[in-house]
Amino acid sequence: MNFGSHVSIREGYLGAARKAASMNASAFQYFPKNPRSLSVKEVNREDAASCKEFCEKHNLISVSHSPYPTNLTPTSTSKRNQVVQSLLNDLEITNACGSLGVVVHFGKEISQDDPLVSYQLMIDVLNEILDQWEGECKILLENNAGKPGTIGTTLEELVQIRQLCDDPEKIGFCFDTCHAFASGLWNGDDWGEVWSKGAELGYFEQLEVVHLNNSKYESGSGKDRHANIIDHGYITATQFDQLLRTPPLKNIPFILETPKEVVSHQEEIALLRESWD
Repeated sequence: MNFGSHVSIREGYLGAARKAASMNASAFQYFPKNPRSLSVKEVNREDAASCKEFCEKHNLISVSHSPYPTNLTPTSTSKRNQVVQSLLNDLEITNACGSLGVVVHFGKEISQDDPLVSYQLMIDVLNEILDQWEGECKILLENNAGKPGTIGTTLEELVQIRQLCDDPEKIGFCFDTCHAFASGLWNGDDWGEVWSKGAELGYFEQLEVVHLNNSKYESGSGKDRHANIIDHGYITATQFDQLLRTPPLKNIPFILETPKEVVSHQEEIALLRESWD
């Protein structure tokens, strides 16, 4: 199976790929630029091309993650322009590195009186970005970790947003296990139901990556606090087993975003391979 983790680009994109390979990973995730800024970064074509070549040679799958300030429901014109230009920059870098796509968090609720306002704004922003994007990599929408019933916590929402966009073929999905657990989308014991619903909606046909994270809090808590996979969170090994042994997910990259203080990502990847490879 394709296990990996988020890695730093401190030593460049090629350096990130090499770091992943050194951990016996077959997949990795990286920030295309400063994770705390929406500034546009000049693309280092040589480094990106070297990363792509290295990944092809070593059968590494990669995805990027948009910076933390990225918000698909910006409420001002200036912020919207920043988000659009930043994501186009992320897509360009990600494409140059040969990655599958850019993981982007689902939008936020901007009106309690009319929830449709948030969805419409998100669709408009995605349309503005993707109308200008002609590369191969995709925007990968990630499910939110809010309380049950809050925006971006159901598979139906993700599928509907994709379908209502002008270029749905340029959008895929990222499923975060901690977010799903925290939001009550997956309570740990109902993976069969989650899978059936997702398959019925066509969600899993567009799934490109899984963020494999345990949760420090119980299901339905609404708290996005990642924990290490085995024996460190509320999701049990048996519950992860149901997900990881789903045959159609065999070739999907599973990316760790877990704490490195107790168990290193290299150790955790080894544990995953020992248990599920």
